[in-house]
Amino acid sequence: MPQYQELPCGGQVLDIDTALKDGILGGAPELGDAAAGDGGKQPVELRKMMDELDAAGDGGGDEAVPVVFICPISLEPMVDPVTLCTGQTYESANISRWLALGHRTCPTTMQELWDVTPIPNTTLRQLIAAWFSRRYTRFKKRSADFDGRAAELVHGLRGTAVPKRQPLKGQARVAALRELRSLAVTHQSVTKAIAEAGGVGLLTSLLGPFTSHAVGSEAVAILVSGVSLDADAKAALMQPAKVSLLVDMLNEGAVDTKINCVRLIRILMEEKGFRPETVASLSLLVGVMRLIRDKRHPDGVAAGLELLNSICAVHKPARSLIVSIGAVSQLVELLPELPTECVEPALDILDALAAVPEGRTALKDCPRTITNAVRLLMRVSEACTRRALSMLWVVCRMAPEECAPAALDAGLGAKLLLVIQSGCGPELKQQASELLKLCTMNCTSTVFISKCKLTKTIQ
Repeated sequence: MPQYQELPCGGQVLDIDTALKDGILGGAPELGDAAAGDGGKQPVELRKMMDELDAAGDGGGDEAVPVVFICPISLEPMVDPVTLCTGQTYESANISRWLALGHRTCPTTMQELWDVTPIPNTTLRQLIAAWFSRRYTRFKKRSADFDGRAAELVHGLRGTAVPKRQPLKGQARVAALRELRSLAVTHQSVTKAIAEAGGVGLLTSLLGPFTSHAVGSEAVAILVSGVSLDADAKAALMQPAKVSLLVDMLNEGAVDTKINCVRLIRILMEEKGFRPETVASLSLLVGVMRLIRDKRHPDGVAAGLELLNSICAVHKPARSLIVSIGAVSQLVELLPELPTECVEPALDILDALAAVPEGRTALKDCPRTITNAVRLLMRVSEACTRRALSMLWVVCRMAPEECAPAALDAGLGAKLLLVIQSGCGPELKQQASELLKLCTMNCTSTVFISKCKLTKTIQ
C-alpha cells in the first residue's frame, strides 16, 4: 500500500494508516497511547519536548520534520492539530485566531467554509507525539552519553578515575582537554556535568605560570563555554599569575584563544572583588587593541571593544594609558569599517577617552576625526549621533578657528540642520544647536550658507 494516496484533482495526501504501520512517521506511538487519554496535558508536554529539542538545535535529529506535521499558517510543528471541513489541518490556536478575525475561508485553499467548527485530529496528534518522542528519547540518550564522557575526561585529568590512575600529563592532557572543549561547545548540557565532576576547580588550577599555551588555551575555551563559575573560582582566576598567563595568550595565541581570553577577563571584571588595577596593564591593552584592529575576525573586534569599554568604565586611570598606546587615532580610523553593532561601543570608548586631556588632544590631532564623525550623524542610531556630536564639540571647541571651517567643509552644517529638524530628543537637538552656533561664530554667514547649499547639492 503506498504511503500517499492520489486525489482525483491530481494532488496527494498522506496515508496515515500506512505511515503509522510502517513506522515512517516515528514507529509505534510510544507516547501517543498514553497521551490519547491524557486530554489537554499531552500538548503541553509535547510543546516542552519541542522547545527543549529546539533549544538544543536538535528539532528533528538527522531527519527533517514531516511536512504533514507543519502548520500552514505558522510553518511550525503542530501540538494540537485540528481539521477544517475542507480537509486542511492547522494548529488549533492559529486557525482560531484566523476565524476570530472574521475570515470564513480556508487559509490554504481559500475555499469558503460551510462549517467553521475545527475537528481535533487525534490520529495526527498521536503521530506527532510519537515522532518527537522518539527524537527526544534519542536526544536524552545522547546527552547522557556526552555528559558521562565529559565526567570521565574530568576524572582522568584530575586523577580520580576508577580504577585509580595518575592525572593525565603531556599530550594526553591536551588531547583530553581538546575533546572536553569540543563536547562543551557542541552540547550545552555538558557544562553542568563538567562542573559537577569538579571540572571548574581543575581548569582553574591548570592556569598558572608554568602552563603551556596549548593547555591554557583549551582550559580557557572550556571556562567561557558556559560553565558556571562560582565566587571561589573567579577569585582564583584573578590571581596575578593566572591573569599574566591570560595576557600572554592574548598577545601570542591564535585568534580563537585571544577572543576567549578577552571574554574570560570581562567575566572576571563583573565580580565584586575584582581589582580594577589588574587591567591597567600595557601589554593587556596592546593585545586588546591588536585584536580590535584585526578586521578579518568580527567576533574578535566585538569582544575587544566590549572589554575596552568595560575597562574605561570601571578604571578611569587606565584611560590615559589607553590613549598613550594610540587607541584614539586607531579607533577613529576604524569607525567607517566597523560592523554596525560595533560602532556604538567604539564611540563610547572615544567619548570616555575624551574625558582626559590627552584624549581630547589626540582627537583634535587625528586627521580623520571630523570627517568620520560627520559621516556618522543620523546614520546608525540616536546614541551614535549623540556621541559623534560630542566628538565634534570637543575638537571644535579646542581649536574653533581651525576645526569649525573644516567641519563645515565636511558637511557638518547640513547634518546639524537635519538633526535639529528631525524627531530626535530635545537634548540632542540642543547639542546640535550649540555646535551650530559655535561653527557660525567662526565662519561668516555667507560662507556658512554657501557651504550648507553645496553640501545639500552634493548629497
